[in-house]
Amino acid sequence: MLKKAKGYRGRRSKLFRYAKDAVMKAQYWAYRDRKTRKRTFRYLWIQRLNAAARANGMTYSRLAEGLKAAGIGLDRKILADLAVTDEAAFKSILDQAKSALKDKTKSKKKAA
Repeated sequence: MLKKAKGYRGRRSKLFRYAKDAVMKAQYWAYRDRKTRKRTFRYLWIQRLNAAARANGMTYSRLAEGLKAAGIGLDRKILADLAVTDEAAFKSILDQAKSALKDKTKSKKKAA
């Protein structure tokens, strides 16, 4: 237990009684936050995609619908990375999504 508490400040690293509590709490937070990290990153990616999509005249939800209609299977992580690092590639993907949405609405109008 003291080996796990190495590096903690004060008596939390030297006395078993306090080290035990500190390590148990640290392990609880580590387990909990491994789940939270995934949630937080997904939220961040969605925010970045929404900002990049709005800069090009589209919302995130319409982008997601267009990507599905176009058959583009890139996940949020890759799309958000493209939006930040390679704007030209993201713009071409966005244009494909826009055209797929237009085709989708045209076919819906013909069916009605």
